[in-house]
Amino acid sequence: MRIVVGYLQSPEGQAALEQGIAEARLRGGELLVVHSLRGSGREDGEEMLAYREELEQVGERLRGEGLSVEIRELERGRPAGDDLVELARDEGADLIVIGIRRRSPVGKLVLGSNAQDVLLGADCPVLAVKPADDEE
Repeated sequence: MRIVVGYLQSPEGQAALEQGIAEARLRGGELLVVHSLRGSGREDGEEMLAYREELEQVGERLRGEGLSVEIRELERGRPAGDDLVELARDEGADLIVIGIRRRSPVGKLVLGSNAQDVLLGADCPVLAVKPADDEE
């Protein structure tokens, strides 16, 4: 089973990663952890270096725990949701895991453009998770 995880440096991204790990262990699957950049050129060089180092640490941690994992950073200049859907399709993913955050009553009308793009565009099941401390 191939599991694509949308990763960000945020509580939502961490929740997606942890749930993806749980799914991989439960199903004997392999993880494809993906971070998508818009490539706007606005990213700070030091910040991006720190992000890349964190992604490498995630990969080392998971490999050290015996999981099959691949880390990818996409810089296609497109919305992250579109990148995840296309990558999942290209890789024959069986599951996509994304993190979402609590929304206001008005925000509930629109889930969030990236999450909505993934939920509506994916060819495989999508598991949307919230951070554990995200209370109603």
